[in-house]
Amino acid sequence: MTHRAIPSRRPSMFRAAVRTLRSHRLRFAMPALAVLLGVAFVTGSLIYSESVSTAVARAQTDSQPDVSVKITPDRSAGSRSADSSGGTPRLDDSLLRRLRTLPGAAAARGTVEGPSFLVGSDGTLIGDLYRAAGVNYVPDRTGKDPRYPLTAGRGPRTTGEIAVDRQAAERAGYKVGDRVRIVVDGTAQSARLVGTFTAQDSHTAAGGTLTAFDTRTAQRQFATAPGSYSAITLTAADGTSQTQLAAQAKRLLPSGFRAATRADLDSEAASTGGGEKLTTILLGFAGVALFVSTFLVANTFTMLSAARAREHALLRAVGATRKYVMRLVLTEAAIVGTAASVAGYALGIGVATLLDRLFGVTGGPSAALRILSPTPVLAAFGVGIGVTVLSAYLPARRAAAVAPVAALRTSEPPTAASLRRRNIIGLAVTAFGALLVAAAVGSQNLLFGAVPVLLIGLIVLTPLLALGVTGLLRSPLTRLAGIRGKLAVENARRNPRRTAATATTLMVGLAMVTAVTVVITSVNRMDEQKADSSMTSDLRVTAVDFAEIGDDTAARVARLADAEAVTPIIRTYFDLSDTDSLPTTAVDPATVQRLTPVTVRKGSFDRLDHGIAVTEKTAAAHGWRLGSRVTGTLSGAGTKTSLPIVAIYDGPDDLTPVLISDKALPRTSGAEHRPRTSAVLIKAAHGRTAALRKEIQRTLDNPALLVQDRADARAAATARTAPFLNIMYALLSVTVLIGALGVVNTMGMAVFERVREIGVLRALGLDRRSVGSVLRLESVTICLLGSALGLVAGSAIGTAAVFGQEGVPLVIPWDRTLLFFLATTAIGVLASLWPGRQAARIPMLKAITTDTE
Repeated sequence: MTHRAIPSRRPSMFRAAVRTLRSHRLRFAMPALAVLLGVAFVTGSLIYSESVSTAVARAQTDSQPDVSVKITPDRSAGSRSADSSGGTPRLDDSLLRRLRTLPGAAAARGTVEGPSFLVGSDGTLIGDLYRAAGVNYVPDRTGKDPRYPLTAGRGPRTTGEIAVDRQAAERAGYKVGDRVRIVVDGTAQSARLVGTFTAQDSHTAAGGTLTAFDTRTAQRQFATAPGSYSAITLTAADGTSQTQLAAQAKRLLPSGFRAATRADLDSEAASTGGGEKLTTILLGFAGVALFVSTFLVANTFTMLSAARAREHALLRAVGATRKYVMRLVLTEAAIVGTAASVAGYALGIGVATLLDRLFGVTGGPSAALRILSPTPVLAAFGVGIGVTVLSAYLPARRAAAVAPVAALRTSEPPTAASLRRRNIIGLAVTAFGALLVAAAVGSQNLLFGAVPVLLIGLIVLTPLLALGVTGLLRSPLTRLAGIRGKLAVENARRNPRRTAATATTLMVGLAMVTAVTVVITSVNRMDEQKADSSMTSDLRVTAVDFAEIGDDTAARVARLADAEAVTPIIRTYFDLSDTDSLPTTAVDPATVQRLTPVTVRKGSFDRLDHGIAVTEKTAAAHGWRLGSRVTGTLSGAGTKTSLPIVAIYDGPDDLTPVLISDKALPRTSGAEHRPRTSAVLIKAAHGRTAALRKEIQRTLDNPALLVQDRADARAAATARTAPFLNIMYALLSVTVLIGALGVVNTMGMAVFERVREIGVLRALGLDRRSVGSVLRLESVTICLLGSALGLVAGSAIGTAAVFGQEGVPLVIPWDRTLLFFLATTAIGVLASLWPGRQAARIPMLKAITTDTE
């Protein structure tokens, strides 16, 4: 029998697809919303990333427009070369004067820069601490610095005077003439604010602050050597290019320095502008969300194809070809994807705005979001339409395969053979994924590949697991809820493919949540253990991120009456050779044993001012004994020294493998390579810990320093992971939300499929509340299946990730695991509320007489 083909004109097909979508708009709403969320993730991440890159590039390009060439120490050089006089070459006034004579240089400027924090009138630090900088003010003949145009007052002239960028002064609540507090070199000090200025500078563009000092003060605070500069910048004369000027400068420079053109500086800043790692993470979670969305979309079209089997069969009976039916379904998917992409792009703009406010990488006033950039626009429609159409492809093929004679029946259940093949494939892929995860211990790159394989295997295997889990639940649910529990279980078992597809959307999201939680909880436990081992004293002084502890801090604390013992902890290195270096800690020999669990095995710390102490393990590894002399170079010393071993000891990891006296450290005046105090340990007089803590805070009066007791140390150790964990939860919650939408969608469509069944149940005595109860139990059953698979898979992934990290103990957070399980149960109950109300509203007589099952 032949059939006359229906003309496949696109307008008619489009209108037919639109009519279908309008008649089933509620059924398509959930998959459209899932794709919308995924598209919003992708576009928001891309908009934010491009905005960050553009803002960083613009800030660098606009920053210090007078710079054509910048001369700095060559950090890639292995060592400094000596000049003709035998000393170490420096960026000093002598070199600056020589560079000014270059024929291509219109101007040359010596600059000094280092970390400097501004304390607000409320006592808190102002701005992005990473971008907080102090600079030297270089006045011209008029007394003004053209690089920092004044908006009020004048430039600093002597020690004790500063000028601050106008925005920072406004945020801090200061005006010209006020006494302000700043933190430089780890010490809080007071200064007179004599002027405010504007600046085209990358620090202020990124949300930091600029504090200007007179050149001598800036050199004393920030220079690597007395009278030197951090850099020398050159301005090209008319007719001289940056490259030509750089070439002229290189001929004057001693080895160990580099002359970079402005183009090189801009390129380096763009490559390290920031935001790339965050964008990669965001796009990764967007990919997970879209991956989960594919199951929701595919499940929706599969269920619709089964429900519309008669409709498709009638189309075939009146002459439609298979290609026409397939194109019709794909057109419906394309329309859904287009609508989701448009809405997703609009939501993505909001996501990008939120990211900018949360992370503030584009903190300058010129950091406008590039909402119409081509890449996010193309990605939005490419991803949204592509994911939807690809997800609907297999359901479309099944719809096209419906024979015209199938108009007499409503659905074609999958054959047992196809399910058996799927089970075999699922078992093989799951086993392979489990082996990969086990092999990935110690290799994070392999783990990133093993996780998708394991999850895909579980996804393929889920129908078999669904039959097993629901079989186990049949008896307890029947005892608990009677016939309603049995009906719920049998409904879940009726189509294991559908149950599996619905549970999968929850499984993936919950697996990722669990894996992240296991890793973060384990890392927190390690941090707590380290805090406990390092916090051996009553109190500890540490610095906030990017700040330092002043060299005199320990001495100032030791002078307090309630401080029984004080020692600084200063990290440095003892270089035995060019390739062998020992981490070294400088302490106060007279007090360290009272503050830390250090046990001297041989010798004594009494002579540590003139020698070194090494651990037993280190001594054995190098063949050293008590009295052996160790030859090497302490960081910052510049010359080799030979020190006797005066003690062999055992101690905590943070005080190994070498101890020296803080009095033996080289006394260098330059900021570079100088060992810095990482902490100050304090033992308080009996019962005076709280009082001493307040006295230390009052004495130091430095908001960049933290005075911690043991509880504070533990809290601080785990606090650094809390924002990251909250961000992960926020990102993964979108995936879990898509999973919940999948449950709502499945249960809602199940109501439309079971109209007659619901009517029969009502006729047999089930009231409306009981019908809703059946749907709730079925929904909870599906959610528990997804929860169980997600928790097991996530725990396995998290365990593999933890075992791959040396020194990290495995901690399974059972309390949070239980919370996730209960939350999943709540999702099942909530997801059934709307379908339950729809089912309860169906009139019993209408339901019995309908021909839809």
